[in-house]
Amino acid sequence: MAAAHYWQQIRREWKNVIPAFLLPSIGSVLVFYVPPLIVAKILVRFAENSAPELGQFIPYVILFVILWGLGEILWRAGLNFLIKAEVNGMRRLFNQAMDYLLVKDLAFFHDNFAGSLTKRVVSYSWKYTDLMDTLIFNVFTSYLPIIFVVFVLWQFSPWLVVGLLGLMLLSGLVVAPLVRRRQKMVAIRETASTAAAGNIADIFSNIDTVKAFANEQHEQKNHRHKIEDLAVKAKRSWDYQNLRIDVTLSPFFVLTNAVGLILALYVASHSRISLEVVFVTFNYYAGATRTMWEFNHVYRNIEWALTEAAQFTELLLEQPKVKDPARPKPFRAGKGEIRMQAVNFRYQEDGGEHLFKDFNLKIKPGEKVALVGHSGGGKTTITRLLLRFMDIESGEILIDDQNIAKVRQKDLRDSIAYVPQEPAMFHRSLSDNIRYGRLDATDKEIERVAQDAYATEFIDQLPDGYDTLVGERGVKLSGGQRQRIAIARAMVKNAPILILDEATSALDSESEKFIQAALWKLMKDRTVIVIAHRLSTIQRMDRIVVLEEGRIVEEGSHKELLKQDGIYATLWAHQSGGFLEE
Repeated sequence: MAAAHYWQQIRREWKNVIPAFLLPSIGSVLVFYVPPLIVAKILVRFAENSAPELGQFIPYVILFVILWGLGEILWRAGLNFLIKAEVNGMRRLFNQAMDYLLVKDLAFFHDNFAGSLTKRVVSYSWKYTDLMDTLIFNVFTSYLPIIFVVFVLWQFSPWLVVGLLGLMLLSGLVVAPLVRRRQKMVAIRETASTAAAGNIADIFSNIDTVKAFANEQHEQKNHRHKIEDLAVKAKRSWDYQNLRIDVTLSPFFVLTNAVGLILALYVASHSRISLEVVFVTFNYYAGATRTMWEFNHVYRNIEWALTEAAQFTELLLEQPKVKDPARPKPFRAGKGEIRMQAVNFRYQEDGGEHLFKDFNLKIKPGEKVALVGHSGGGKTTITRLLLRFMDIESGEILIDDQNIAKVRQKDLRDSIAYVPQEPAMFHRSLSDNIRYGRLDATDKEIERVAQDAYATEFIDQLPDGYDTLVGERGVKLSGGQRQRIAIARAMVKNAPILILDEATSALDSESEKFIQAALWKLMKDRTVIVIAHRLSTIQRMDRIVVLEEGRIVEEGSHKELLKQDGIYATLWAHQSGGFLEE
């Protein structure tokens, strides 16, 4: 599959690829295969005349310099075309790889290490250039000149051609099954390499936790175990290369040169140009030996490039669980009415009991609803289903009377602003992170929503202001600062529906005050679903929905539910520090 993707790029770049293949090959003939002919002519002149005049060799020297120089020019010209073909192909493959991955559903990214995916994308794109280099510098420049070699040797004797091609074919037949065996070892090695890269990324992305629990030695031990596994598998594939394949080929190298010399001497003994035959034939057979040696390494490089690229292309075989419909209907953002009708859902990995069975929930336009209940009741699942991060088994989820399964995911999510419990930040500037809510937002709009979210309280204190880089995942910001940036991001999106997953931990009193004020500004004139933890938020909701094991067991206002003296009243009674305990 990787080969098909690379072939597609080669075909698209044929105007650059053809001269990139041919010019260095012709240059190789002029640099490596024509000079022996010229030198042979000079040696014949010496043999014919024991005291030749230097002047008679000047034409040969001039021809030698001209042809060698022309060969170098052709090499450089071919390299220029090669660079264009490689850069264009690499650019498209990088973009293609991201296009392929970004349509995957969230479950795919949860199942794969970020570091592993990064390595696969980079390898998929860069190995194309390695493959092209190998094809140009090792395959075409080595094997196309064989045509010239065959033509020259045929002039001396057809037996020289038969001997050369026969030995090359025989060595290929002997080595081919060994190379196929090594290919399996390379695939195993690359799987181990990807696992090691993923583990490194996992450690670094959780370095705060590693440091907090003083588990550096544990991670070092785990890392060494992964690297040891990689080293064993790498050594096995390399040993097979050096001890089996190279050792098997070595006798053929000796045999090829010996046969070439014997045939050259035989032909020379029956020729008037014996010295020229011996010199040229031995040079060409020695060149063929290098070509045979390179064949193994060429195959290894091609195999390596395609095997690493296949680590990515195999991901393409995994179909996303959430797909856009073949013929999506246009989505019209309205007032934000939400209805879940007869919804059945269970996590596919479990394959067990349904979390939701004939589940129904209606939220009126502009209504503010708090979802509360014990952990595992389905609060977060409802929000993920509304965002269509997952698909239901049956039933319907409607927004403004439009089935969300029949519209494009992008159109659906454009109508929903989402503030997660742990706001994710890109390692970009503060303004870039806020603008992520609406990419065409102006600087004035960014500043306005930052002010409404009370983020200017700390942004104005920073030396670089809105241009401040926040670090990976926003590590340079405090928890309260990240939440305010996330609220500003949701504000600038200005969507009719807001989904908010409140943080479960208390911040300092000043941050709490700012965040609460910002949240109420954000909720104004919107349909709001809150996975609520703060008591101050819950009390002000229009309706509270209590979930237990995927069922709505209670719903009503704060006062109404306290009077029922049910699950909500129990949760309220066990409140701690202004938060409900799940």
